[in-house]
Amino acid sequence: MRIKKIPVFWGCFLLWNLYILSSHAIYPGIKARITQQALNYGVEVGMKVLEQMIKEKNIPDITGSESLEFLKIDYVNYNFSNIKVNALSFPNTSLAFVPEVGLKVLTNHGTANISNHWEVKSPLFHDKGEADLYLSGVYFTGIILLTRNAYGHPVLKLQDCYAQVNHAHVSFVGGLSVLYNSFAEPMEKPILRNLNELLCPMITNEVEAFNVNLSALDVFIKIDNYTLLDCSLVSPPEVTEHYLDLNLKGVFYPLENLADPTFSPVPFVLPDQMDSMLYIGISEYFFRSASFAHFVAGAFGVTLSTKEISHHFVQNSRGFGNLLSRIAEIYILSQPFMLEFMATEPPAIYLEPDNFNLDIPASILMLTQTENSTVEPIVSMDFVASTSVGLAILGQKLICSLSLNRFRLSLPESNRSDIKVLRFENVLSSILHFGVLPLANTRLQQGFPLPNPYNISFVNSDIKVLKDFLLISTDLRQETSSKQQPSFHNWGGLNLANGPWRGTPTP
Repeated sequence: MRIKKIPVFWGCFLLWNLYILSSHAIYPGIKARITQQALNYGVEVGMKVLEQMIKEKNIPDITGSESLEFLKIDYVNYNFSNIKVNALSFPNTSLAFVPEVGLKVLTNHGTANISNHWEVKSPLFHDKGEADLYLSGVYFTGIILLTRNAYGHPVLKLQDCYAQVNHAHVSFVGGLSVLYNSFAEPMEKPILRNLNELLCPMITNEVEAFNVNLSALDVFIKIDNYTLLDCSLVSPPEVTEHYLDLNLKGVFYPLENLADPTFSPVPFVLPDQMDSMLYIGISEYFFRSASFAHFVAGAFGVTLSTKEISHHFVQNSRGFGNLLSRIAEIYILSQPFMLEFMATEPPAIYLEPDNFNLDIPASILMLTQTENSTVEPIVSMDFVASTSVGLAILGQKLICSLSLNRFRLSLPESNRSDIKVLRFENVLSSILHFGVLPLANTRLQQGFPLPNPYNISFVNSDIKVLKDFLLISTDLRQETSSKQQPSFHNWGGLNLANGPWRGTPTP
């Protein structure tokens, strides 16, 4: 009997551990999917950026020694310095997904024009001058492994690098260049050999330098004076045959507190679409954390004076005079008053197909100022404002706007038939509609920043509200009007936070 119980025990133990592991799984708040179309466009734009970077790159000197047997010279020491790439072309370059690994890079039939200073020394002579070097048949292939570090930064590793230049032609200028050009062909062989030995180490060094720049990017973005957005990777990039997925944490924190919200993200799956270059899924968890963080930070509160209320009604409604007279009729106020709106709980987010709704539980406090300048409360009531959220992409930001669907005071049903209560509810609904929501929408115009590397903007964008997440599909276009030079540190207009937040490893 005891023997039979042992497998049952271990089976239960295994199931318990699987449960524990699943309960601690980290799901993303944002998913970004890069398709083959994006890779193809990336090659087009990336080659321009790469060519500009190579032209500005300081290439190390090439030195060596060769024997010139046909001239009966035992050795000639040579040095090529001040090497500058003046022109280059990679007409056949491609990027392709390698499932569960990364990206395969392939380029062939590349060419380059290079200028440099040269100097040669031998037992018989010493000379120097300038030279032009033309390279053709440039070939490179390699696998870029994609992973992440402990802080959620992406990390690239070059594997299976193979690079070769098949042909080189050198033309000397200055000194005894006429003589050297007559036997330049034998010198081209050591140039090719040295260059081919240097290519993969140079490319590997560039990848490592790129990683240094990636690790310098702040994964926390300061959204406003209240919150930060964590955009760190929660897992290594997922690569399939047709796309690459980046899973970002996508959670908001109050500026003074980086504790995770009390609720957890739930998994969501992007639809199997490949018509656009980029798909971004923004989960309900993202918006819930934004609501929670702003509530904790005290961002959901506004106080309006009589003058401010009048200003907003004049701008947004022609009925301010009648409304003010109704308020005066109900409360017989002869002195100035103020309305204080404050959220009592984090606004609730609901994402359903084609509907993005936000319910705001809040309180309203009406205050009046007496003749001796003291402020006294008149009445305080709780209410729930149900709003619809409109969405748009403006520049490089996701813009939200609120419109009021329903306003309801939190009162017992027996009191709702009171004519004064109904009139007061209508008045407050109008104030909320014409006074408070315009203020909120002004703040929301700041938007949520979307990554903008190398001045790439979104075009042909579309936004769909699906069950539990928002889907943005978009193509990409390089902004050629900007004078900003390519830089690994350039992430467009993002307000990247600088501070101690960068030093927190991602679980």
